[in-house]
Amino acid sequence: MANNKSSSNNQRQSRQEYRQKQPKPLWRRIVKWCLIAALLLIVSGIGLFAYYAKDAPNISQAQLESGGSSGFYTTNGKFLLSLGSEKRIYVKDSPKLQLLKDAIVSVEDKRFYKDKLGVDPIRIAGSMLTNAQSKSIAAGGSTITQQLVKLTVFSTDASQRTLRRKAQEAWLAMKVQREYTHDQILEFYINKVYMNYGNYGIGTAANYYYGKSIGKLDLAQTALLAGMPNRPTAYNPYTYPKYAKYRRDIVLGAMLDNKKITQAQYDQARKESVKKGLKYHSQKAQTNLRKIDDPYIKEAIAEVQAKGFDPYRDNLKITVNIDQKAQNKLYELANNGQVPFTSDQMQVGATVVDPSSGHIVAIIGGRHLPPVQLGLDRAVQTSRSTGSSIKPVLDYGPAIQYLNWSTAKMLDDSKYYYPGTNVQLYDWDNKYDGMMTMRHALEQSRNVPAVRTLKQVGVPRAAAFAQKLGINVPKSSGLSVAIGANASSMQMAGAFSAFATMGVYHKPQFVSKIETPDGLTRNYDSAGVRVMSKSTAYMITDMLKGVIKTGSGTSAKIDGLHQAGKTGSVKYSDQDLARYPGYASTPKDSWFVGYTQSYVMGVWTGYDNLKDGTISGIGQQSAQLLYKSMMSYLMQNKANVDWQKPDSVIRARIAKNSNPPEVSTSGQWQLFVRGHAPNGIVDDSSSYDEDDEKADTNSSSSTTNTQENHAVNQHQQQNGSTTQSHDSQHHTNTHQNNQNNNNQSEHHQSNSNNSSSSSTTNEGSSTTTTENNSTANKQHH
Repeated sequence: MANNKSSSNNQRQSRQEYRQKQPKPLWRRIVKWCLIAALLLIVSGIGLFAYYAKDAPNISQAQLESGGSSGFYTTNGKFLLSLGSEKRIYVKDSPKLQLLKDAIVSVEDKRFYKDKLGVDPIRIAGSMLTNAQSKSIAAGGSTITQQLVKLTVFSTDASQRTLRRKAQEAWLAMKVQREYTHDQILEFYINKVYMNYGNYGIGTAANYYYGKSIGKLDLAQTALLAGMPNRPTAYNPYTYPKYAKYRRDIVLGAMLDNKKITQAQYDQARKESVKKGLKYHSQKAQTNLRKIDDPYIKEAIAEVQAKGFDPYRDNLKITVNIDQKAQNKLYELANNGQVPFTSDQMQVGATVVDPSSGHIVAIIGGRHLPPVQLGLDRAVQTSRSTGSSIKPVLDYGPAIQYLNWSTAKMLDDSKYYYPGTNVQLYDWDNKYDGMMTMRHALEQSRNVPAVRTLKQVGVPRAAAFAQKLGINVPKSSGLSVAIGANASSMQMAGAFSAFATMGVYHKPQFVSKIETPDGLTRNYDSAGVRVMSKSTAYMITDMLKGVIKTGSGTSAKIDGLHQAGKTGSVKYSDQDLARYPGYASTPKDSWFVGYTQSYVMGVWTGYDNLKDGTISGIGQQSAQLLYKSMMSYLMQNKANVDWQKPDSVIRARIAKNSNPPEVSTSGQWQLFVRGHAPNGIVDDSSSYDEDDEKADTNSSSSTTNTQENHAVNQHQQQNGSTTQSHDSQHHTNTHQNNQNNNNQSEHHQSNSNNSSSSSTTNEGSSTTTTENNSTANKQHH
């Protein structure tokens, strides 16, 4: 028997050893490694969550109770204004809020009162499944507590939708859930949400939309307000009643499903008009500060939104670049009669920029504006032609940059037809002055030389140059764009800033910094981008000084100030004149863009509608006079610094209208790109004296009398006939330059294989461009 037992044990042991030596089934190994991987994943997730959560911002009861309004601050930290309502109605939890609480919980977070954690794993899993099925973010998994945290300390910026922020949001939601009751959390939420028109909190909204407290609203009205925080603008019952009803009915359906209302209550509430009981508002009187700053605030809000933030919901601290004293002064000049205009209906759009940073320090969106918040801002409208103020940007700047032209370059102001058409181009005075220097052509704003210049540079290359300066000109444009392109006063001020800074462009901006409640700070100042050589910027500035001294912009002259600028004006189309023939001798738009080293100002003047009037009399000088008054104010406490000639530029006296250029002790001062001046021309700046300059008159024109400034605009008709434009102008012209030598060296780049500064324009060999007969209306000076 003993032997039998021993044999049996040996057999069992052998079988066990055999089984142990056999490989385990594949499914067992897969399950084992999956469990290990899941465990590691959970441990790693917990570790990562803890790592992110430790840096979560603090959250206090005061923050939870506050509204979500963003504040605007000046660059020196001074509070400017808030976007929120001046009187926020904070409602405490009470039985009167029960219907509203039922509505919010039903539509936003059904398990809110059962949730002890602050986050809802079931809801998150459900939203992930829904989003996966729709291949988009179609559903959210946030609890009411998470939404409250998000509204309190985080922004809606898309770049912040990260795992780090989600972890911190969940951690803070759990913290809030531990420290406050469900009713307290719901109270914070009810008073936090944005409800449109600067209203924060549903208590404030109930008073704004219905003139009642929350407890006095009926079921349909309560449901409408409970649904609005999801998309307050889209569900606005005043402007989008159809969408407001759609959202309201979703809330009512959720309340029915959640057994908070009966079927009869649901049916009755759905039948109620969404407009029942709405309180309509006349435009409320603005504070004087808000009225003055309105166009600035409007553009700052748009800029913040373009950066991915919601200034109405994110509780941001926004630093804007406004100079409040300058803003006040600009408003005063435009509205208080200090600058004359043709009539009270005549409008203005103007922008003042600091060229060294791109900071927009002041802006005016119109005159005698109604008390409407975030109204029309003409300073940024891009639907009006710039007239001849575009010439330095699109014509002569590229000619110097790419063709190395000198200011003594001889250009032909003679009869001209747009290539491939029978459309004749005229100058502002309907005359042609023959051969003239580029300096004279720009100072006196002659149209034909500008168009010939653009033709030689090429529209695509010129458009690329303008693009770098913030001006959008289609590369397929016809040659008429040489004397007028659509742009805003802000864009023009930004473009001319690159001339003021010797070739460095800073994009104009209203906002320099945004701070979110969780401590994130975004700075938007930049070092700028070089968009042209120093020689190009300096030579353009040197010629534009003459525009103000003796050219078309003498009304903008400020004695003793180193400044430069360009006029622009646009004539009415033949269609316009057929309706209003009395407008024939007046401009439709009048511009002036001027600058010093400290400030650049772009000014547009005109009328919103044809029927409102035309620019006549002293109004034709309004743009220049507004610039003159504002720049005089701005430069009171600024150093009057002249631009210094870079080593890449040669200055020499050149015999009048000599071609090729010849040195003459009695000639006009002209500028050349070093390395591209004819033989024998060397820098003679040591004898340069600005007061010694002579007028650069055109030998083929005997006109010396001062012309009244008027506007020019090229107009083309289907039959090929044309009415030309004219820029306001003094037809006597002097050359000026008052720069001292500067020993900074610069290598001037040229992208052209065709660059003789002494050659004449050869129209016959230029590329042909067919001018579209529908382009017209632009001519300038």
